[in-house]
Amino acid sequence: MDIQTLRAFEDNYIWLLRDGHRVVVVDPGDETPVLQYLADENASLAAILLTHHHGDHTGGVAGLLARHPVPVYGPAGEPIAGITVPLREGDTVDLPGFQIQLRVIDVPGHTRGHIAYYGVTQSQGVLFCGDTLFGCGCGRLFEGTAAQMWASLNKLTALPGDTRAYCAHEYTQSNLRFALALEPGNAALQARAAQVAQLRAGDRPTVPFTLAEELETNPFLRGAQAEVAAAAERHSGARLSGAEEVFAVLREWKNSYR
Repeated sequence: MDIQTLRAFEDNYIWLLRDGHRVVVVDPGDETPVLQYLADENASLAAILLTHHHGDHTGGVAGLLARHPVPVYGPAGEPIAGITVPLREGDTVDLPGFQIQLRVIDVPGHTRGHIAYYGVTQSQGVLFCGDTLFGCGCGRLFEGTAAQMWASLNKLTALPGDTRAYCAHEYTQSNLRFALALEPGNAALQARAAQVAQLRAGDRPTVPFTLAEELETNPFLRGAQAEVAAAAERHSGARLSGAEEVFAVLREWKNSYR
């Protein structure tokens, strides 16, 4: 099985799982690049996977179904038109014609019913995390709470460290600027910033990334580190008790950071 990417809008990624001529699409916010890919590659659509209800993830569903009536898997806790297989934590997805089983993980925070998909292919984990975890960042709290998002991120980072995470936006370089302001002494972070700068200079994606890499460089996962906690306390002007409180401060701070 191969995993490929299509670009959409300003910075969205639409992920494709391909096995032979069969394709599963993840979070198709726009049907146009998917239909073009299917035509160019003489491929057939097998299924659609959705992580949450935002239009830049679901806007292409109706257009795809009009030409390809396939199963649509998505979160049971969100009202998304077209879902035929509603999913909750602990459910599994056996994709038609694919040698991979995906486990559903509830990850509320960005939205109330956001889900992620985790599976293992070629002995390595793959995670489709939508807008929950980004390269060096995490999603905004549009509907959920900081406590929910913190718990969701901890679920994801409990997966094996070599798991490759496929998020839905190219935000890594802008997230790195915030991370370096918090933790300028982090050598792994400095090295990642240099690598990302090189990739973006060539208009290449910074996704996927591994969960181990995130644990070394993503400030939203590093609230227990003294340098990150101290930065959050300076910003908030208050003593913070533990990594979850640090996370809440960082998430609110990032909303207005320039």
